[in-house]
Amino acid sequence: MNTSVKTSSRAAGNTLWRPAVGLSLFGLLGTGLVYAVLATGLAGALFPDQADGSLIRDAHGRIRGSQHLAQPFVGDGYFQARPSAANYDPMAAAGSNMARSNPDLAKRVSEATAAVVARENIRPADVPGDLVTQSGSGLDPELSPAAVQVQVRRVAAARNWSQARVQAVVDAQLQGRQWGVFGQPRVNVLALNRALDHDSHAP
Repeated sequence: MNTSVKTSSRAAGNTLWRPAVGLSLFGLLGTGLVYAVLATGLAGALFPDQADGSLIRDAHGRIRGSQHLAQPFVGDGYFQARPSAANYDPMAAAGSNMARSNPDLAKRVSEATAAVVARENIRPADVPGDLVTQSGSGLDPELSPAAVQVQVRRVAAARNWSQARVQAVVDAQLQGRQWGVFGQPRVNVLALNRALDHDSHAP
């Protein structure tokens, strides 16, 4: 009698764990491997540029940056990007996580404001917030039109262009709200600076 009960218990146990193992393997291989491979392959086939990181290359095929990542620019002839808590490093993307009440934040914003005032020759009250604050990722590639506008005079002087010529390039790079509803008007700084360089070499 006891032997029969033990045999029945083993049979019931086998009946239970086999489907469990099978379901686990299906979940691991089906959703963890097959789906990932198919989704990655399909994304790469349909959207190759985006899947590759929306990289921007020059005429020689060299990578100059990504459309979605901010980077620093050197020289008065270029528009400056938003400050970065990650020092523009994609592997360290992060904000400063400082509260508004943090005195270190107030000091940093004050110093950044003074630097923008000196660089752009404007009043502190005219300094747009996104030129002295950092985004949550530290890699925001875009600026508000106001943050771009205060830099037009400096860029024009450095390139020996008229302000109207620089403004025309800025206006061509201005992006409106997405689908006319979401977000705010903005300008991609990398795209803007590349457009300036392209216009410099235009006949």
